[in-house]
Amino acid sequence: MMASVSAAAAMPAPRALLDVTASLLGRCWRERCAAHATEHHALTMTQAHGLPDLLARVLAGRGVLPAEATGYLQPRLRDLMPDPDCLLDMEAAAARLARAVRRGETVAIFGDYDVDGAASAALLADYLRGLGVPTRIHIPDRITEGYGPNADAVQALAGEGASLLVTVDCGTSGHGPLEVAQRIGLDVIVLDHHAAAETLPPARAIVNPNRLDDLSGLGHLCAAGVVFLTLVALNRALRRDGFFQGRAEPSLTDALDLVALATVADVVPLVGLNRAFVVQGLAVMKARGRRGLAALFDAASLAEAPEAWHLGYLIGPRINAGGRIGDASLGAKLLSTQDSAEAARIAAELDRLNRERQAIEAEAVAAAEAEMDRALDLDPDQPVLVAGSADWHPGVVGLIAARLKERFGRPAFAFALRPDGSAVGSGRSISGVDLGQAVRLGVDAGLARKGGGHAMAAGATIAAADLARFQAHLADSLAATVQTARAAEALLLDGTLSAGGATAETVRLIGRAGPFGSGSPEPVFALPRHRVVDAGLVGNGHVRARLRSRDGQAIGAISFRSAQGPLGQALLAGIGREFHVAGTLACDRWRGVERAQVRICDLAPCG
Repeated sequence: MMASVSAAAAMPAPRALLDVTASLLGRCWRERCAAHATEHHALTMTQAHGLPDLLARVLAGRGVLPAEATGYLQPRLRDLMPDPDCLLDMEAAAARLARAVRRGETVAIFGDYDVDGAASAALLADYLRGLGVPTRIHIPDRITEGYGPNADAVQALAGEGASLLVTVDCGTSGHGPLEVAQRIGLDVIVLDHHAAAETLPPARAIVNPNRLDDLSGLGHLCAAGVVFLTLVALNRALRRDGFFQGRAEPSLTDALDLVALATVADVVPLVGLNRAFVVQGLAVMKARGRRGLAALFDAASLAEAPEAWHLGYLIGPRINAGGRIGDASLGAKLLSTQDSAEAARIAAELDRLNRERQAIEAEAVAAAEAEMDRALDLDPDQPVLVAGSADWHPGVVGLIAARLKERFGRPAFAFALRPDGSAVGSGRSISGVDLGQAVRLGVDAGLARKGGGHAMAAGATIAAADLARFQAHLADSLAATVQTARAAEALLLDGTLSAGGATAETVRLIGRAGPFGSGSPEPVFALPRHRVVDAGLVGNGHVRARLRSRDGQAIGAISFRSAQGPLGQALLAGIGREFHVAGTLACDRWRGVERAQVRICDLAPCG
């Protein structure tokens, strides 16, 4: 524990847990609850609320104060739900939508091609269709149309009779196309959450908590969360106008499954309102009332009650597969269909596309990693990695970038080089390095034709001939922050356990602090001095192992996508050796029996 001194600058660095200063992945291991205040909060929760010490430490390590513990463990939407009108332009958006409902106008919904866009489009369309409002959903093709509204699609939707266009998960930066909409008399409402510039496009309303002039404090919402709040405001406006006299109001709580799915899949912080969305949305999913999701659960062989990680690792990738390498509209169609047969057909197609995407990704990642190995041999200190190939599908460049970031521990960009001389790329960053801002500066400097994003993820379209210049710009912009972030990198652990203490009951106890994800990381524990008694390859590049503590207790373990990396190689070659093991805990269910399993994220040789 850190010594308490009056000057913060004089505080010594906390001692490395188990004296691991450089693991096999080069990380120092530190206790998440090392700070005195955090330890005190955990103790208070144990004494005042009767929480088990392990659970109290997990909560304290995620910034939960003792007075907040009860509400955090049982997040309720009614306690956390804000007045939707706190969002700028919400009143105008609800009023215009209410007018469309009363008059039966045709509403066009323009979404993004990812899970958040599909869920947002289905969420709005389901509500409007339930009230008899004609709707059209348009999801752009990633390759031929690109991200966000485009003039051709806007004009086509107007030609189909739409008098109101609602963009979801996009539109904040759609100046040109929305100016076209204005010229042809098409009203526009933007429901988005992406970073906004100071100058906004023309629209009746732009509801976006990340507008520079929005003071709602709801910038952590995904687009589906913004759409849900809009529906609450719309429902209230229609109720106030007497629209529901003689008819039932729509059940907005039934739509929380879509909000939960988008919240997890879009990797927004699981804090505050978002936690309530996910907890209550998972409860809605358990009933399997949405035909599209039920069909996708079946396609993914998910028979148990869904958990948050299922949405991120099993369901989300299948929906995204349509937008990456197939028909981008499949996700929204699946989530909004009322036909069980159509749902089964679309789910099967998305499952097939996901398997195809995995094969394309694996081949591209192998090539990208080989290219970066060669580049780092020449210059090991490159702050940002940039790779490109004419052989890569534009739909998987974001996945390639993510794998490069994981493998090499620094921001990475991957570009698909196109026949027209352009390069379409996606980047992923590390904590503490704002990649989106660097890309926006590159656009301002004329190094990219278009681009933007968030701190942790960004996209750009550049001239292929400018690839080296773009990389140099990123390196110049980010070198200092990358160096600082990498120097401070440490694996934070929530405590130590032995194989005997890592039980299914322990997993359930920890799960009370969930759901886990962005902003609320899954707890990581150290298993000191555990011997590898068995190890072997399984699945697509995974390594499974059996670990035994010194008191003879054993536990199963798995290290995902590590067969060719240092963790997998150490396990395969380390049978009979002892390691300090770091990992998360999960329940492995086999033939009705639950057993705890360690998902290994790091190893350190025992001294």
